[in-house]
Amino acid sequence: QVQLVESGGGLVQDGGSLRLSCAAAGRTFRILSMAWCRQAPGKEREFVAGMSFSGDWTNIADSAKGRFTISRDSAKNTVYLQMNNLKPEDTAVYYCRAAELGRTTDVWGQGTQVTVSS
Repeated sequence: QVQLVESGGGLVQDGGSLRLSCAAAGRTFRILSMAWCRQAPGKEREFVAGMSFSGDWTNIADSAKGRFTISRDSAKNTVYLQMNNLKPEDTAVYYCRAAELGRTTDVWGQGTQVTVSS
């Protein structure tokens, strides 16, 4: 089974930047894709960005286009979310998600809090 550990969240001012990391461990050779999702208080969890573990495609939500970038370091089995020009509405718990070959449900990390102050 794959395990995911997120890091890099914190408090930042409006317009600031943060880089989130998601380190995968375990049977990483079975990972098909990874993604970042977020959940703000009182709202449903939403997709932010995703990419294949091979790196041949990426996908960014409209709300993040032009500000967020997803990338990976295959040697470290780590996926990053670089977030620039952060806004207060980006405040949420950010979760890493992995699609694992042979599983019908995705694997989730524990989440990391991102707070953007105005």
